[in-house]
This record gives sequence, C-alpha cells and structure tokens, in this order.
Amino acid sequence: MKINNIVEFRHSKDLVEYDTAIEFMNLHINNMKKNRAEEMLWFLEHKSIFTAGTSAKEIDQNIKNKKLIRYVGRGGQWTWHGPGQRVVYIMLDLKKREKDIKKYVNNLEQWIISTLKFFKINAIVQSGKPGVWIKKKNTFFKIASVGVRISNWITWHGISININPNLKSFEEIVPCGVQNGFVTSIEREVKNISIDQFDKKLKENFYLFF
Repeated sequence: MKINNIVEFRHSKDLVEYDTAIEFMNLHINNMKKNRAEEMLWFLEHKSIFTAGTSAKEIDQNIKNKKLIRYVGRGGQWTWHGPGQRVVYIMLDLKKREKDIKKYVNNLEQWIISTLKFFKINAIVQSGKPGVWIKKKNTFFKIASVGVRISNWITWHGISININPNLKSFEEIVPCGVQNGFVTSIEREVKNISIDQFDKKLKENFYLFF
C-alpha cells in the first residue's frame, strides 16, 4: 500500500554509538506522536555492540566484553551491530498506512530481498526463523536481520544487512536464537558492493513496499 507521506532519509557517515541512536529514536518518535516530526529512515553504522531483544536467552551468548551488551525493547533475540553492517532505523506511522504488524515485518523482509536480488543475490525467508537468508547446498546463511518495536502504531528499530563486516563477531552469540545457524555478507557472496551502492537501491525500492 503506497502512501504519499513525507519520509526523511537521514544518513550518518561516522559510526554511531548505540545508546545515542536509541536516545535519538525515542525523541523522534515522541515528536511524531505529537505531529512535530515527519517519518524517517536513518541509515547508519554502529560501533561494535551486541543487542538482546525481548526473546533473547542468556544461554545463547558467550560475549567476552560484557560492556558491549545492550538489552533493548525490540522484538527478536541476540544480534551484533558494527562497522560494515548497514543498519536502517525505520520510524513510520502505521496509522497513516496499515495497522498490520505482521504485514509490516513481511514488507521489511521483501524490501531487503528485492534489493539483494538487484545485486544477483537470491535471498529467502524461512518460516519460524526471523530475518533474510541465503540457501547454499542445503545450508542456510543469514544475511539480514529484522527487529522492530511498535509504539502507538509508530515503528522504530528496524533492519540490518551485512555488507562487509567482520563476521567473526557473530561467533560470540547464537544469532537470533537459531542453533547451528550461519551468517554471511554481501562481500562474501558477490564481492565489491559498497554500502553507498546498496543504499541507493534500498532507497529506490522503499516506495515499492511502503
């Protein structure tokens, strides 16, 4: 369902502290609730951080530096954010669109899949396993995560796509609670795709789904 609302695309070139991002999102969505701010997509990379969603289990993490752990209010389980991973925080008002959380999450996944397809990466969703995956020789590799929170029908948190991060960071957690799961990146699959190139197509495809 396409809506002709004003959506601001915000970009941060420098690495953003996770706590700073949460503080900004809180302020922005509160302003949206008061009709003092427009809808926004915030494109950024974080400094290295591990985040635990509302379904995260302590048994699924073996993080050496506990100072890098944040317990957050989004859905989902454990994930890592850091350099080389594109994070997009999505602040939309579903009252202006469709009050359907399941459809919203599905649209996020299909938005990622359609963008990856442009770069000749065939990705899929798996029933009961959140995020976006690639299947290779009967093995599934996660390339993107989805973790959202809805407050008064305003969305926040969002998606992360592995462009060219150090994938070893994921070894300290069970990503999204999927045992024996694997992770991959655009760099590992097709090489030489910059974050700027990916952003360009991601922004173009946004209006196909939202």
